[in-house]
Amino acid sequence: MASLINRTRDVLSRWRRRFRDDLKASTDASFLTMPRFFGLLYGPIDRSLPIDQALRKALAYRLPAHVGWRHALGGVAYLLFMVMVVTGVLLSLHYRPSSEEAYGSIQHIVTGVTFGWLVRDVHVWSATLIVIVVLAHMARVFFDGAYKPPRETSWLIGLMLLFVVLAFGATGYLLPWDQWAYWTVTEVLNTIAVLPLLGGVIVTALTGDAFVSGATLSRFFALHVIILPWIAFALLIFHFRMIRTQGVAPPRGKAKSETEGHSFFPHHLLRSFLVSVVVLAIVISLATLFPRPLAAPASPVEPPGELVSTWVVVDVSLALIRFFGPWGFALFTLLGLSMAFIPLFDRHPERRHRPVTAVGVVFFVGFAILWLVGHQLRFAGPDVGAPTATEIAEPAQSGLP
Repeated sequence: MASLINRTRDVLSRWRRRFRDDLKASTDASFLTMPRFFGLLYGPIDRSLPIDQALRKALAYRLPAHVGWRHALGGVAYLLFMVMVVTGVLLSLHYRPSSEEAYGSIQHIVTGVTFGWLVRDVHVWSATLIVIVVLAHMARVFFDGAYKPPRETSWLIGLMLLFVVLAFGATGYLLPWDQWAYWTVTEVLNTIAVLPLLGGVIVTALTGDAFVSGATLSRFFALHVIILPWIAFALLIFHFRMIRTQGVAPPRGKAKSETEGHSFFPHHLLRSFLVSVVVLAIVISLATLFPRPLAAPASPVEPPGELVSTWVVVDVSLALIRFFGPWGFALFTLLGLSMAFIPLFDRHPERRHRPVTAVGVVFFVGFAILWLVGHQLRFAGPDVGAPTATEIAEPAQSGLP
């Protein structure tokens, strides 16, 4: 009996070794691009090697000595983005993007789906934290002068990712279809509409109606769950490729890092894991302790007595609109867009020489101040006038939602 067990064990052992060898031989090292995309690998993948050897080589990749905790902000932003993707997919299973059912579906998610309230509030808080983290990451890159040659393209892609993140939040903000979301979006769109040239065109394309209605909700939903995710993933792939091709920018005043630091595995991977655990703990704690409340269902004929902001960018937008008007909103937006041209004007190879530092200071410090000011606003603005009965009747007669 013992000999039979030993022979069976030997046969199974040989079968496992043969299966493992066949699997390694039949799997191309390009398969490692998937864990590399999710941050589990950093070093280059040698596709000429078998997958097991290519994996060991990638794990042994050594990062520059100056790479530390402050370089984790980009990884934190990516982690929050993936959390938003996962929670967004779960929410979309129960959400109904129509003006008649959107509010009820949110109530169902919060009260009728197991842990639905937690998933929703993790999604909401991730949307706020990702804006803060992305801006902090870009500020670190800016004040380190890491946008200079040869990293201009990486800086531009990063700025585009910032605006995609803002677009995600802006389109998702309307989806609860409550009074706060409806009238906040109405006020912002009314502000954009008065701007010359492109203002009216942009608002018409976004609303699809004479005012914010079910057609607007459908367009925002399509942008939020279909169009923007594809744009974001394309930009992320390109951004990661640029960073790994060019490497991490060296410290200020040095052409390149003079010494090599720890290997990616286990040192940097462990650091990334610890940061991820802390970030997830913060997000879940905030979602548990400070859930996003729902106002009354959206009513296009009755503005609310107050608007309560639930997103950091809304605080900034309302502060600009209430205190500086449409042109203040437009000028600050142009200031953010002008950050893309900084590498064109600051070409000096010495990274401590930054004649455009004032632009970055105004943008980042201004954003923080506007956030603090806008967060105190609660009253409904003077420019959120309700649509007339005729405006409401015309879309209904034409068959629009």
